[in-house]
Amino acid sequence: MRKRTTGLLALAATAALTLSACSGAEVGGSGGGDDASPTGSAGGDSIRIGIKFDQPGLGYQDGDQYTGFDVDVATYVANELGYSADQIEWVEAPSAQREQLLQTGQVDMIFATYSITDERKQVVSFAGPYFVAGQDLLVAADNTDITGPESLNGKNLCSVTGSTSAQRIKDEYAQDVNLLERPGYSECVTALTGGQVDAVTTDDIILAGLAATPANAGKLKVVGNPFSEERYGVGIPQDSDQCQAINDAIAKMIEDGAWEEAVTTNTEGTGYTPNAEMNPPSQDACA
Repeated sequence: MRKRTTGLLALAATAALTLSACSGAEVGGSGGGDDASPTGSAGGDSIRIGIKFDQPGLGYQDGDQYTGFDVDVATYVANELGYSADQIEWVEAPSAQREQLLQTGQVDMIFATYSITDERKQVVSFAGPYFVAGQDLLVAADNTDITGPESLNGKNLCSVTGSTSAQRIKDEYAQDVNLLERPGYSECVTALTGGQVDAVTTDDIILAGLAATPANAGKLKVVGNPFSEERYGVGIPQDSDQCQAINDAIAKMIEDGAWEEAVTTNTEGTGYTPNAEMNPPSQDACA
C-alpha cells in the first residue's frame, strides 16, 4: 500500500529569507571551488549536483547554505552513492539550462523540480521520480477572478523560460493568455506583486514555498486547482550508469521514513498538502 504523506511541507530552513537574496545568482554558478570537476562515478573526490537557487523549501541558496526538499533528497542519494555532504558541490540549474548542464558535463546529476517528459528524454536520462506535483496558479491574496486555468482568458501570466509550465500554457492556452516569460521565479513574483501580471504559474509545491516567504506572506495565495501531473526526476547524462543506484537510494529514503521527514520539514507552514494518491511515487524502470 502506498504511504500517505501526513505532514504539510516547508520553509523551516528558509523562513527568514527573501527572494531578493537569490536574484543575482550566476547561471551555472557552483557552490564549490572553481577547480572542481564532475566525477561521473560514485565514490570520487566530489560530485556536482544541479539545484534551483530560488525555490524556498525546494532548492534555495543563502550565502553558502543550501536548503530545501530537493537538497535533502540529493544529499541522501549522494550519500548512498558514496559521497558525504561536504563532497557535494551545488550548481545553479535554471530551467532553461538543465539539459545543457548535463550534456556538457557541468553537473553529474540534477535535482531541480525537473519534470520527466518524453521530449527531455531525447537528450538526457532520468532516474526517479521522487515526487509528484501539479501545475497551479499564484495570485494576489484578494484575487477572486482567477480560480483555475479556465479563468485565465485575457489575463497576464508569468512563468519561467524552459519550464513545462510555460510550455503547457503555450500549447493549451496561448489564444487566451498573455504569457510573460522570465528566467527565474523571483522575477515572476516581482512582476505579480508589481501589478505587471495577474498570476504566476508553475508547480503547486513551488508556489506554496514562494507564497510563504516573509516578504509574501498574507499578500499572495495559491489557487489550489492543479491541472497537471509533474513527476520530478533526477536528471542524468544519457551515458550515465547511475540510474538504478539512484532509484535504489530513493526507494530506501522512502522506506526508512527520511523522505516523509524531508517533505514535512520543508513545507511546514506553507499550507501545502501533497497529493497522497501519487506520493510517495514508485520509481520508473531504468532504460
